[in-house]
Amino acid sequence: MKRKHFIVWVLIFGVFAAYIWFDVATFLNIEYVKIRYQDLELFEEENPFLSASLFFFLYVSVAALSIPGVLLMTLLSGAVFGFFKGFFLTSFASATGATIAFFISRFLLQDWVRSRFSFHFTSFMKSAEKDIDFYLFSLRMIPFFPFFLVNLLMGLTRISWKRFFLISQFGMATSSAVYVNAGAGLAQVASVSDLLSLKLLLSFTLLGIFPLFSRWVVARYKNNRAYRGYSEPGSYDADLIVIGGGAGGLVTSIIAADAQAKVVLIEQDKQGGECLYTGCVPSKSIIRSSKIMSYLRRASEFGIVEVQGRIDFSSVMQRVNEIIKKIEPHDSAERYQSLGVNCLKGTAIIKTPFLVQVGNRKITTRTIVVASGSRPRIPAIEGSSEIAYLTSETIWSIDQLPGCFLIVGGGAMGCEFAQAFQNFGSNVIQIESAERLLPKEDEEVSLVIQKRFIEIGIDVLVGHRLLKFKKDGNQKTAVVQRLSDGIILNIVFDQVLYATGRIPNVENFGLEELGVEISPRGGIKVNAHLQTNFRNIFAVGDVVGPLQYTNMASHQGFYAALNSVIGGPLQLAADHRVVPYATFTDPEIARVGLCELDAKMAGIAFDVIRYDLTKNDRLLTDGEAFGFVNVITAAKSDEILGVTIVGHHASEQIAEFVFAMTHRMGLRSLSKVNHIYPTVSESNRLLASSWRRQHIHKNIRTILAYFLKIRRR
Repeated sequence: MKRKHFIVWVLIFGVFAAYIWFDVATFLNIEYVKIRYQDLELFEEENPFLSASLFFFLYVSVAALSIPGVLLMTLLSGAVFGFFKGFFLTSFASATGATIAFFISRFLLQDWVRSRFSFHFTSFMKSAEKDIDFYLFSLRMIPFFPFFLVNLLMGLTRISWKRFFLISQFGMATSSAVYVNAGAGLAQVASVSDLLSLKLLLSFTLLGIFPLFSRWVVARYKNNRAYRGYSEPGSYDADLIVIGGGAGGLVTSIIAADAQAKVVLIEQDKQGGECLYTGCVPSKSIIRSSKIMSYLRRASEFGIVEVQGRIDFSSVMQRVNEIIKKIEPHDSAERYQSLGVNCLKGTAIIKTPFLVQVGNRKITTRTIVVASGSRPRIPAIEGSSEIAYLTSETIWSIDQLPGCFLIVGGGAMGCEFAQAFQNFGSNVIQIESAERLLPKEDEEVSLVIQKRFIEIGIDVLVGHRLLKFKKDGNQKTAVVQRLSDGIILNIVFDQVLYATGRIPNVENFGLEELGVEISPRGGIKVNAHLQTNFRNIFAVGDVVGPLQYTNMASHQGFYAALNSVIGGPLQLAADHRVVPYATFTDPEIARVGLCELDAKMAGIAFDVIRYDLTKNDRLLTDGEAFGFVNVITAAKSDEILGVTIVGHHASEQIAEFVFAMTHRMGLRSLSKVNHIYPTVSESNRLLASSWRRQHIHKNIRTILAYFLKIRRR
């Protein structure tokens, strides 16, 4: 237990001990109040401000520590102060006391609950926090639901204290007004039970339950309306049909099959999907070859002279294909068949929520998971059809290195290809309409990459827009406009690559005909449990988002598998809080959680702790001492909100932070982890130790220095 937590626990137990020792319950009962009522009334007349202040302080204390007597004090406020003043005092005092209890819960219990029950707690909170205001207001109006329990539960969520205070005040206003008004007739009240009539309690309860019930009825109506005209079959051929054999579909299938579900996986092309054949695997393979070429050019830095190298691009592409073939068996239909998944090849058409057709075969199923992936986004540029443009899917068919290679797009994919082909010897020109490359990253990160690209010879045209293509014989020309001043540039090139993002595959397998809702971004709309508007149809991966990465698809596949097999109230909300990703440029960029730009846009108070990787001993020995680690923490806290690393093998180095964030470990915990020397990951501990030194209270340093000085005498 942390020392500050121990102190607070001691104070709380001390207050309760005093409550019992001094028999405070004797004073907080209606008989005692009625006896001393006139004395209290006289004191209030002579000392109106002091009496109101003392009452407010006592009420807040009782409410904050959940001591019995809040109802009696509400009653007393009406008798002593009158309705308007009494209502004003109790309204603010009750909300203030509740907010203090909320803070105590958050301070003492939140970290323990999240670490002890991390998996289930995070899932529950993901579902609840979407409508947290609604639930808080409704619960405040239900007298049968203990208010102290509301305070404790809300302290475990991420609702802001300001919202909690305001909603609590409005939610408790009705009952406060009733009891304050009843206090005017204190002489006629023999006991608190006279006020707590069953009729009154039921009235408040119905008032609170009604919006919850109405919401449930509306949800059930919408759900049932979606299934109108469709009837469930008498029996099922499968428990689960998965459409799409990429990362999301494969993970969903194997987890469901491992849970003993009967699973059918349908893939219309090659099982393994975009990641294996046109994405992660081939792109990282070609990046590796380009990295070797860049090292040959840098050989003299390492004391190696007269090194020569020449690119045989067809051999590079041959190596890429060989690597794909080595990994291919891991995702093959044969392997998944052996693990209990029935793999079919063909185009899946969803006919009803319970029926999928593949060719002439119809399969009934209890649940469906759509993992149909995405495809390259092709911008509508005049003349595109005349110049045989490339995409991330078609670039693997070329066997000649482009002389002048035009890359349209400054995102992760565009930057990876731009640097790789420049290293191979192409003359790369990169166009991006935004003012900087990688516009989703912090400006500092973008400028680091942009500077490196310019240093190795890439012609970076940020703030430029591609207008059209022209072709004159074999000569291809791109007409580009500089957005700052409208100047037109004519760029002659050999080949062009569209690296302009990807769009979800939602067409041609029955979603539109069935009525599955589509999100504003063009993907399938899902709830926190990854369900569509049909409760037995789920969706994962690129077709959903919000991030189009292989590990995101796999992450969602885990939740979809469990939810589709388990169903009902035990379903888990997908936790997207800690999903890392990387851009495999040189230097690499690795991210998890928030960056500074995200935190500012969200209005979150934060601190930044930084470590300069030029100081790392291992990177110095490797000749790669470049970059930095930026950690975003909650203001005046060691809670990690996000990490950005720019440097050699950043995608590997960030794993420790991902682990820490997943298990809600702060920088204090990381500062205690022992690392091998010399390693790049040692920088993580050094950063955490730096944070810890900066946050040791100056008074502790002063006391320690004084203590050591005395001991030396």
